[in-house]
Amino acid sequence: MPEADPESATPPIESPIQTELRRVPSIVIVNTGDGKGKSTAAFGIALRALGRGWRVRVIQFLKSGEWKTGEEEMLTRLGVEWWSTGDGFTWDSTDMESSKRLAVTAWHSAAETLHTGSHELLILDEITYAMTWGWISTDEVVAAIANRANIVNVVATGRDAPTALIDIADTVTTMADTKHAYRSGIAAKRGIDY
Repeated sequence: MPEADPESATPPIESPIQTELRRVPSIVIVNTGDGKGKSTAAFGIALRALGRGWRVRVIQFLKSGEWKTGEEEMLTRLGVEWWSTGDGFTWDSTDMESSKRLAVTAWHSAAETLHTGSHELLILDEITYAMTWGWISTDEVVAAIANRANIVNVVATGRDAPTALIDIADTVTTMADTKHAYRSGIAAKRGIDY
């Protein structure tokens, strides 16, 4: 591991913000990259939103409703509307056309939420895959997000976020995969990974 740069070890004394801050009714966040934590970060935002009394909706484009994750268990108890629309890992799918149809159905529901403003936070978990695989139109997704009801904040997750989605986002975080337990043969751990 490289040594720390001595200059970066000095606390900043000037604000990194070079412009006057303004309030906006909603923002778009994209969590992308090949590292772990994209969905986890989105669910952390869901907790913050719930703490502010917001209505929160999660739509998972690939994860199956059969998977009982810790975050789904707790967030639904707290009132989050949760919809796992997919049928799991694509490499386990026996009918890729069915997987595609499920993603399209999920997108239609997400588009309605964006249009109606029924929730202050909409998490589009793993939507980037459906976009990059051509299952749903990137142009349509980007237009719906750009023209959403002004109270709807959006968090989109998944690897390989399309440039058009990144362009309309207010915040983009790229998770980097430095090391992953799975590659060394360690199975996903209940309570940590799901």
